[in-house]
Amino acid sequence: MIQSRRNFIKKSAAGAAALGMAGPVLAGEMLNPETKRPIHVFTKCLQFLSYEEIAEVLAKHGFAGADLTVRPGGQVLPENVERDLPKVLKALRNAGVDSFMVTTSLNNPDDAFTRPILKTMADLGIRYYRTGYLDYDHSKSIPENLEKHKITFEKLEKLNREYGVTGNYQNHSGRRVGGPVWDLYELLKDRNPEFIGVQYDIRHATVEGGVSWPLGLRLLAPWIRTTDIKDFIWEKNEKGEWKIKNVPLGEGMVDFKTYFELYKNLEIEGPVSIHYEYDLGGAEHGSQNPEMPLDEISLWLIKDLYFLENQFRQFNL
Repeated sequence: MIQSRRNFIKKSAAGAAALGMAGPVLAGEMLNPETKRPIHVFTKCLQFLSYEEIAEVLAKHGFAGADLTVRPGGQVLPENVERDLPKVLKALRNAGVDSFMVTTSLNNPDDAFTRPILKTMADLGIRYYRTGYLDYDHSKSIPENLEKHKITFEKLEKLNREYGVTGNYQNHSGRRVGGPVWDLYELLKDRNPEFIGVQYDIRHATVEGGVSWPLGLRLLAPWIRTTDIKDFIWEKNEKGEWKIKNVPLGEGMVDFKTYFELYKNLEIEGPVSIHYEYDLGGAEHGSQNPEMPLDEISLWLIKDLYFLENQFRQFNL
C-alpha cells in the first residue's frame, strides 16, 4: 500500500535530525573516487534554488552528485554554458559534492551549442551526458527512420571521442526513439559504448516492457554507462482512463529485486540519477515557486536516497 504523504511527513519529522546527521558520513563514502555507482539527484526538482543552495542541500543529505540540467529552461542554459557550468561545479565541489553526469537536449552534432557544451564538460571533468530525444517520422518506415538516426549516433560518437566524453540516450516510454528499447540496439550495435550508449531507465522500461523488460536490459547492457531510477503505478483517472502516476521508490510497480539482481549480474556501473517526478508541489516540473517548502522536499529526497542505498547494500553493489 502506498503510504499517505501526510503520514510520511509526520513520521519523518521526528527523525529528520537523525537523517541529517547521517548525511555527511554517507556523502563522504559516496565521494570516494573508487565509487562505481555515485548517486545523483536529477536537479530539475531543485531549480528554484541557487547553485550554492543546491550544493548545500545535496551535501547535507549525503548525495554524491548533481545530475544538472544543461538545456533550455534548465539550471544552465546552453548559451551560457561556458560561464555558468563552471560556477555550479565550483559551488558543488566547495560543498564536497560533484557532478559526474548532466542532462542535455543535444541530439544534433551540428547544433551551435553542441561543441561548447561538450568542451566545457570535458574541461570540468564531467564524463557523461544524457542526449536529447529523437522522433520517428511517421511518413517513413521504421527501418528508414533507424537508418537516418544511425548517422546521428555515428556523428555523436565521433564528436564525443574528440572530447573524451560519453553521450547516453535514455530509453523513455512513448512513441519516440528508445520507447521499445529494441530500436536502441539497432542504433548502437556498431557503436563504441565508451563514447555513445544508453542511460537506462527501469521505470520507463517497465511501462513499455511489462514483464519482458529483462530481455531489453540484457540486450542493451554493453552500452549502459549511466542509469536513472524512479517508480510508478497505473491508476484510473476520473474519466476511467488508465494513466501513469509517479510514486516514491519502492511504492510502485517496478520489480527492484529482479532489476538489481540483473544490474549486478550484468556488472552495470556508472553514475546513478534519482528522478523525483511525483508530487513535490510543482518542484518536480522545475517550478521556480513550488508550493511545497524545501524542508518537506528534502524529506522526499532523503527517503528515495535511503531506499536506493539499502538496495545497494542488499545486493552488495
